[in-house]
Amino acid sequence: MSGSTRERLLRATLGVLAEEGIAKASARTIASAAGANPALVFYHFGSVDELLAAACRYGAEQRVAAHRGLLREVGSFSELVAAARHIHETERQEGSVAQLGQLLAGVRSHPELAAATAEGLQLWVTEIEAVLHRLVERTPLAGTVDVPGLARAVSASFVGLELYESADPDGAAQAFDALEALAGVLTVLEDLGPLEPRLLRRRLPRS
Repeated sequence: MSGSTRERLLRATLGVLAEEGIAKASARTIASAAGANPALVFYHFGSVDELLAAACRYGAEQRVAAHRGLLREVGSFSELVAAARHIHETERQEGSVAQLGQLLAGVRSHPELAAATAEGLQLWVTEIEAVLHRLVERTPLAGTVDVPGLARAVSASFVGLELYESADPDGAAQAFDALEALAGVLTVLEDLGPLEPRLLRRRLPRS
């Protein structure tokens, strides 16, 4: 495993979370996976909980960066759902879904993880919010939708689908199909003539 000792420990922590669960995330187990001395966990991070929190932030930064280019190319609601499908499959294969599940499960026993997990999720929210601002502004929904709130709702739904799929893959696929159909309806709003958007805005409440 290449990289600095600190980075190796961070990557090893994420691997242990995905493969063995948070209950097995001890200094000895993580250090062994990183090919390092357990004492280095405390030297670099102070405690296992601090290492878990740092790994949570590190993992989120890495995964968001990996998909930022794709999200910035999204030009329609349908493309956003297609991007979500791609991200979903990629993150499942990378083990990020398992990591997230373990981090969320560990919040009660490892309080330090709450803030770190929230920070990691906020990175996704920020990227989704930028996409939604760009898409909504081209529709009659501009000014009627709480885009930051919608970005959080979309991100929370995505997290839910990630975890839900392990119990009901067919149900998760059906949910994505429903989102795709809804995206098609929203895309129609972009093609309305000049009169229809004005009428629609009059009937919609302002956010």
